[in-house]
Amino acid sequence: MKIAYVLNTYPQPSHSFIRREIRALERRGVDVSRIAMRRPGDPLVDDQDRAEEARTDYVLEQGALALFMAVQVCLIRAPRRWLRALAMAWRVGARSQVGVLRHLVYFAEGCAVANRCAARGITHLHAHFGTNATTVAMLAHALGAPCYSFTVHGPEEFDAPRALSLGDKVHNAAFAIAISQFGRSQIYRWAAFEDWDKVHVVHCGIDPEAFPDPPPLSDGPRRLVAIGRFVEQKGHMLLVRAMAQVIAQAPQCHLTLIGEGAMRGAIEAAIADLGLGGNITLTGWVDERRVRAEIGQAHGLVMPSFAEGLPMVVMEAMAAARPVISTAIAGTPELVQEGETGWLVPAGDTDALARAILSLDRTPTDSLTEMGRSGRARVLARHDVTIEAAKLARLFADASAPARPSDG
Repeated sequence: MKIAYVLNTYPQPSHSFIRREIRALERRGVDVSRIAMRRPGDPLVDDQDRAEEARTDYVLEQGALALFMAVQVCLIRAPRRWLRALAMAWRVGARSQVGVLRHLVYFAEGCAVANRCAARGITHLHAHFGTNATTVAMLAHALGAPCYSFTVHGPEEFDAPRALSLGDKVHNAAFAIAISQFGRSQIYRWAAFEDWDKVHVVHCGIDPEAFPDPPPLSDGPRRLVAIGRFVEQKGHMLLVRAMAQVIAQAPQCHLTLIGEGAMRGAIEAAIADLGLGGNITLTGWVDERRVRAEIGQAHGLVMPSFAEGLPMVVMEAMAAARPVISTAIAGTPELVQEGETGWLVPAGDTDALARAILSLDRTPTDSLTEMGRSGRARVLARHDVTIEAAKLARLFADASAPARPSDG
């Protein structure tokens, strides 16, 4: 099989799961091309991400003239198909939040992707996120590229399913992937009933070899870690407020925030206003090795998000045998089990989050260790990237088997 991954901005620090998935497929002998629309805007700090960047073909980097030529090639090759694809772009754009003009750009990108598929003998397209990358894959297929599939993560797809034409994307796809049972239920809401059998669950995966021997928990003051982009939906401002309540009763407790984003200034100001500079450390984005080291030094991970899919950081913390405090949203309760592998709290409830952190702070180290072991066993059984990639490879093989339809 020759698979092309169609991506928007790749690689990004928060999308390491895509890199792991691709490499797991390649270990199975699948030939994977990376086709992204644009490079990441910020410098990459992880050597693995830099290696992925070097292997990725960037469509928009070729310039406007190259896009124009790609459109002309597709028009000459199959004019009726070209017109149908253009009508599809117009129709989808008319109902979207970004409008028709943006979708004409996606149409041109779809032409570029279709031409690359023809030149490289690609047998299947796969996109991550049901947003613009999947739009490009769908248009490329309409222009004559092989069949496509896509992975829906959430929450963006579930915030605006009609504007993103989520049902149309499922209908036109060979299959669609949800990363949790909750995610599949949300796709069912917007897909036609006759398309439900196309929707499969394939979990994002972790590499068990990256977590071979979790370090023991220390008996010292409790250390927590939170990892994610500094944006509203991640709930960092709520976590800072919760920490103010925690420190009043457990003054030695410490939180490390790993990430970066537009809200960093507001978060820093809140930390200063609440006098938490000695209890909260911001690191910025760090590489995977540093992330694993920070998790290894912590007694637990906190995820205060208001909206998620199924966060990789929860899986990584559990693989490292660390309990998790998380909001009870989306697919997270499929992993985090109250009282067994961590604590679940209502999203947006500062007091409940503070109580959960204090509960972790007061839990004996032996009990935290046992919770960590239970979490590790659960995540390794459900999220081994080799096992999940094998499921995906079988779906690719089944989808790639039929011959492509001829131009009508």
